[in-house]
Amino acid sequence: MIAAAPAHLPAYFDQFCAAYADREFLVQGEERLTFATVHGLARDVASALVSGWGVQKGDRVGIAMRNAPGWIVLYMGVLMAGGCATLLNGWWQGPELATGLDAVDAKLVFADLPRAARLADSGYKGATEIVALDIALPVQDAMAPVLAKGSAGAALPELTGDDLATILFTSGSTGQSKGAISNHRQVVQGTYSYLVQTMMMLQVATMEGLVGANPPLPCMLFSVPLFHVTGEVPMMLVSFAIGRKLVLMPKWDVVEAMRLIEKEKITSFTGVPLMSFELVSHPDRHKYDLSTLQGLLGGGAPRPIEHVKRITEEMPHSPPGIGYGLTETNGVGAGNFMSNYQEKPNSTGRASAPLTEIAILDDAGNRVPQGERGEVCIRGVFVFSGYWNNPEASAACMTEDGFFRTGDIGYLDADNYLFIVDRKKDIIIRGGENISCQEVEAALYEHPAVAETCVFGLPDEKFGELVGAVVSLHPGQSLSEAELIAFTKPRLPVFAPPHRIWFHEGPLPRLGTEKIDKVSLRKHYQAVYAKETGAAG
Repeated sequence: MIAAAPAHLPAYFDQFCAAYADREFLVQGEERLTFATVHGLARDVASALVSGWGVQKGDRVGIAMRNAPGWIVLYMGVLMAGGCATLLNGWWQGPELATGLDAVDAKLVFADLPRAARLADSGYKGATEIVALDIALPVQDAMAPVLAKGSAGAALPELTGDDLATILFTSGSTGQSKGAISNHRQVVQGTYSYLVQTMMMLQVATMEGLVGANPPLPCMLFSVPLFHVTGEVPMMLVSFAIGRKLVLMPKWDVVEAMRLIEKEKITSFTGVPLMSFELVSHPDRHKYDLSTLQGLLGGGAPRPIEHVKRITEEMPHSPPGIGYGLTETNGVGAGNFMSNYQEKPNSTGRASAPLTEIAILDDAGNRVPQGERGEVCIRGVFVFSGYWNNPEASAACMTEDGFFRTGDIGYLDADNYLFIVDRKKDIIIRGGENISCQEVEAALYEHPAVAETCVFGLPDEKFGELVGAVVSLHPGQSLSEAELIAFTKPRLPVFAPPHRIWFHEGPLPRLGTEKIDKVSLRKHYQAVYAKETGAAG
């Protein structure tokens, strides 16, 4: 671990908000906030949580809202108060939000108005107190209901690296979201791992002539959800230590992104790969000055090799990069940047120095020979503590010697570059969002006409994957594809309903074990879909 790092996140906030006190930190619309302003408001929120809301060390406090300055203030305030920042997926519908809150026995949840309405519409009757906040207001006004219940200047708890810091939710192959627990040490060390990587990238960029002797102040266009580990750790938390301004985009829009890059002199952008490709391929790109960009980074899904080449050719001053990490590793894993990425564009790079160890293991936990395929496993001080109230899943994902089993299949080449080739888990990754096949199948099975179904990923250049399904109906039933897709929409997160459904006459094909032959069905319908989209193009 990095010994010089602060022991916990409030100490980290204190140190760097003081160092960059008068520098702009958060920008959204007309609102512009300095590091000192954000830190002071977060301190007031923490005081109110302790003195008025009764938050005690370790209490789970949920945040369910879109990106906004208030989200970051609440995150900081909850941690300063000794609470556990419980980051709820903003794409979830009401029942999923309710399940997440009950699963971790949350004391409070701060929700923006749309998510508070979803919870209300779900008929939530759990023990968690729901506090609705209008985050469209200026942040001081948005926090007024929080501050009104407490008093300023309350004593805040002493924390250590072992204290509970965050719970982020990850969708497993069973469809049941699991709460991944991290303590302060794990999150801080994960953040410092990214800081080392950031300094390394700056040095390489300087050596390759991409950054001059007097580079502009760092400024990031922020469109990734803060409840994702990518938004939380490498984007938000790293920004404190490097004094980086964050320009928040609550909803991705490529034209608005180009306008903001020009106006705010954005130096970095991180998103799912499809976002950077939209930027490069947009017909109006040359109408905007994007020359301040120093890199287009991506994660959450692979970037097609042709996209790497096109970005490199068309925006040589802003080379692409790719990262690989998981919720359970606080986003840390591997990275591939600049000329290295151009030489090995289908690799996610080397293990992030100096804290990360990547091994390729077989099912028994033994290392496979270099170049052979196995399960990608990650070890380091930043790896999470386990899943909340789920000892079986916690034990199953770890080896005896401390490697986290990612569920991804890959290999390391002779230069120790990681290549991801498949997944053990039954997961579809659409634009960086994990979708459980089992969850989509469960939604389809709720329709009384559906007898059998099988869900799988369909390759897509823009999103990486889309949801495909094959369905067998009960005898005598009829249903259109559009009707069945519409049926699933209120039952699934907005990114998860099927993109394409095929109907199969009679029972779905089976294996000798009587399980549905998913491999054959996926192969067949992926080929069908490739022909359909080829014909459509």
